[in-house]
This record gives sequence, structure tokens and C-alpha cells, in this order.
Amino acid sequence: MKAATARYGPLALLSAVCALSFPALGEDVGAAESSPGVGGPDAVENQIADDARPTSALVKERVTDPWFEWKKGVQEAHGLSFGVDYSTLLLTADGSTGNDNASAGMLRFFGSWDLVGRGTPNTGALVWKVEHRHRYGSVSPNGFGLGELGYVGFIGAPWSNQGTRLTNLYWRQRFNEGKATFVGGYLDVTDYVDTFVGGSPWTGFANLAFSTGSASIFLPNDATLGGALGAMVSDNVYVIGGIANAFSDPTDPFDDSFDRLFNDSELFKSLEIGWTSSQQRIYQDNTHVTLWHVDDSIAAGAVEGWGAAFSHVRHIDDHWMPFIRGGYADDGGSLLQKSLSVGFLYQDQPGADLLGVGLNWGEP
Repeated sequence: MKAATARYGPLALLSAVCALSFPALGEDVGAAESSPGVGGPDAVENQIADDARPTSALVKERVTDPWFEWKKGVQEAHGLSFGVDYSTLLLTADGSTGNDNASAGMLRFFGSWDLVGRGTPNTGALVWKVEHRHRYGSVSPNGFGLGELGYVGFIGAPWSNQGTRLTNLYWRQRFNEGKATFVGGYLDVTDYVDTFVGGSPWTGFANLAFSTGSASIFLPNDATLGGALGAMVSDNVYVIGGIANAFSDPTDPFDDSFDRLFNDSELFKSLEIGWTSSQQRIYQDNTHVTLWHVDDSIAAGAVEGWGAAFSHVRHIDDHWMPFIRGGYADDGGSLLQKSLSVGFLYQDQPGADLLGVGLNWGEP
């Protein structure tokens, strides 16, 4: 990867990325046997469900079978599901304006506890995720692109040196026989805004250009105080809407967050309308349009603006997932004003290793 100029003018960016990911190394519970709700693949309960599917019969039978059976029993007896994982990321370049590499690690503890309606489709649960993010060297991956390469974007955005931080602490309530979900509290908006099966930096593309908004949506830091509601309005059509603080400090999330939400009017709003072949396949077969608006926020680095994003991904023969995604922003503080991403994902079996190839064009 050659170093790019650090001057951000009216130029276009073109990048090609190949992603190869493997199941996370960690401890996770078999999750509740319910359809996906508001959240995307990285939402706590959906992640627990995905990680609980063993991808190696040898490992399942000889190592983890008793462990997962015990955790399944805890979930059935007490409604408590949880997980712990550790991940690392190393980025290197053959030339830069500074450091030629960046690396970091992340320890996460997350879970959900069904406290209302356990055993029914309309459960209410407390959901949490706490992390410790730490770099190994002098540069974190999330600062490598902008800081060292002069690249207008983020590669491995979650891998920073923030230390201990809160990412999720919210109440999740399902209703209408599990076809609608409300979440309220400290949220990560990327869990429900313009989600994409290949957009997770842990199991998909590490480049933000292939994640939420294709880098054309302003994104509040997590955990940010807010609420979101998603519902299947028919067997195939769904709607998700949310409102949250535009600014938050995940290392001190309780500092003036309620004042910002109710008094400062520095808000991020989103509305998504989409089509899926079924609620159970909302990640693999999905076409949607997302509209968003953000208020002025000096703390968040946002200028009032709005934008639109679109996404289409189709699961073919249970293995191939071609996609096309993009977005447009009118101010708002996003990285890119225009963005278009195309590519494909390949998976031999659900929950197994994932191969992805993508191409993105973007205008800063």
C-alpha cells in the first residue's frame, strides 16, 4: 500500500479490498432461538447466536460440547446469555508519511439477560457490552489511514487505545410475536443503521467503506444515549427508525448524556425501509434505503446535514453473496460525500470462514 497525499481536496478515492475472516476466538453462549430484531450482525444477541454455531465438528465434539451445553442450560434456566472474546488486528504498509504498521487488541464481555416474558416471543432483556481497547505499538489501526497514510477513511476503526469503555447498555423489548423490537439506552447506532452481513470489522471487511453507510453517513461514537424501533410490517418489508445523541464519550458515557439528548438538540436521526426474503434471512437477502440527518454538534465534529444510503445483497445457492452499496451526504461531517461499493462474499457453510472481495469508489 503506497502512501497517499494528506491533502484532502475535491478528488476521488478508489480502493480494492480482499477480506478473509474466521470465527472469533472466544467464549460465547448459544443464543436465544429467535429471529433477528433491530440489530445487525454485531448486535450482542445476534452475535451470540452466530458465535454459538460451531464450524468444526472435531472441535465441537472433543472440546466445546460440554461447555456449550452448560451455557445453554444457564440460558434456559435463568435467561442469561453471555460471551467473552479477544481479537487483534495488524496493518502494514510499504510506505507512509510516518509509521509503516499499526496493531491493537480488544477484549470484550457482552451478554443479554431476559427478565420479562422469558419463554415467549415477546421477551424483554437487559443487554450490555464492555470492552478494553489497547494498542500494541505507537499507532492504533483506527488512526493508521488518516494519520499515517493520508487516506480519507478508517481501516479497523474499533481498534484504538481508548482503554476500558462501555459500548452497549440498553433495554431490548420484543413485541407482536417477535416481529417488532424496541431498544433504548446506550446504543451503538451501527448495530441498526444500514447493516450489512459483510460490514462487521470483526468478521467481514475492516474498511469503513464497506461498512455502515459506505463511509458516507455521519456516525456518533458509541455508546450514545438513544432509542430505536424496528418492525416487520409484512412478511418481507421492514422499517427501522432511531434517534440518538450525536456525541458521546464511551469512556465516560454517563456524563451529561441525558442533558445532550433532551436539551442540547445535538441529535442523529435515521429511518430505514427495506425488503428481505424473510425475517430469518434479513442479513443474507436484503435491499434497503436509509435516510439520516444530524444536527450541528461542535463536540461531535458535525455540521448539520443529511444523506441517503442504499444496499442490496443476495444469497445465492447458500454460498455466494454479491452486493452493491453506496451513499450520498449533504454536509453532516461524514468522511465521503459520495460512495459506491461493489463486491461479493463467499461462505462454505453458515457461520464458517468468510471470503470477501470488494471495490469502493469515494469522493471526499
